[in-house]
Amino acid sequence: METVRTPVRRSQLAVVSVTAGLFSLVTTEILPIGLLTSIGADFTVSDGMAGLMMTMPGFLAAVSAPLVTAATARVDRRRMLGAFMLLLALANFVAATADGYGWILVSRAAVGVTIGGFWSIAAGLAPRLVAAPAVGRATSVIFAAVPLGSVLGVPLGTFVGDVAGWRTAFAAMGVLSLAVFAALWTVLPPLPPEQATRLRTLGRQLGRSDTRFALLVTFLIVLAHFGTYTYVTPFLEQVTQAGPGLITVALLTYGAAGMLGNFLGGPAAARRPYGTFAAAAAVIAAATLLLPVLGRGHLPAPELAGGAWGTQVGAFVLLVAWGVGYGAVPVCSQTLFAKAAPGAVEASSTLFTASFQATISTGALAGGALLDRSSPSVVLAVGGAVALLVVPVVGWRARETGRRKG
Repeated sequence: METVRTPVRRSQLAVVSVTAGLFSLVTTEILPIGLLTSIGADFTVSDGMAGLMMTMPGFLAAVSAPLVTAATARVDRRRMLGAFMLLLALANFVAATADGYGWILVSRAAVGVTIGGFWSIAAGLAPRLVAAPAVGRATSVIFAAVPLGSVLGVPLGTFVGDVAGWRTAFAAMGVLSLAVFAALWTVLPPLPPEQATRLRTLGRQLGRSDTRFALLVTFLIVLAHFGTYTYVTPFLEQVTQAGPGLITVALLTYGAAGMLGNFLGGPAAARRPYGTFAAAAAVIAAATLLLPVLGRGHLPAPELAGGAWGTQVGAFVLLVAWGVGYGAVPVCSQTLFAKAAPGAVEASSTLFTASFQATISTGALAGGALLDRSSPSVVLAVGGAVALLVVPVVGWRARETGRRKG
């Protein structure tokens, strides 16, 4: 693959600008997690119905990833990234000024289209922006936008929502999106398409057994995660009995742990993709299964648990473990897709994006439906059981791969 030759300094700025774009996308996508109850209360909708704010972008991103990538296959990728950032800014401003819940869903639909198109292009850009020896590091920086959105974006958005209202949080994201557009347009070099990724190309990749396995395990673990994490705020409010400030700190703690998981998971996945994926799934399963037990606001024997404060500490510890586990998931999943589609970087990125986003929506929808019929603790327990299922599935695949190589 030909690398766009630009000065080292500008190449570094180009990588940072792409990371900033993905940070804006990730933050906008998961921002409603911290503002779920506030938005739901303003429009008088249930927590489960408010969860559609998570469902809508994912489904549309899953559809738009292959369609937009194929439809714009011959358009300069720099122009497309800029167009997607402008659409993201518009979506955030629509949400900030919405006078009905329907307009919120319209804005979230635009977010979904942006996610599908931007991610499919950006995930494989590192080889075109930097010299070959720096590709690995640049890729890590780009993918760091996922946990960084949790570390900074969601907690800050939740804080702004608590202080100035949720509309201000979306307006701030609109301003940030415009700033990222300016940065992308300034520092990115022209990026004419190198490979025309057509729908039939994606179809051929889906015919590979390794690709289908990557789809299966990505579906299971992302379903488990977003079916539960989307509703972690109601859990912390109702079960752990944490206040708004403590919830903001909890989300910040989770996000910081996600950063750690991302940088630990990257090198580990390169060496042992199956083992790393299984370990991440096991940690997520343990955290979500134990939270309803150890994260309750009232325990039968508070003198043994340290009262409510003790249970809040327990919830924090489990959130840290959860963050480390899930922080490794995106890079593990992308590694499996890349190994299944060697030589087809954009096709691999497109399938990774589509599968991830479709499952985010499915998980949020399933978790919301279950929440409306049960409780946050039941949602966490069911999600933990699904995550636990991933461990033997990945172990079986690792053994089968070992036999084939042997």
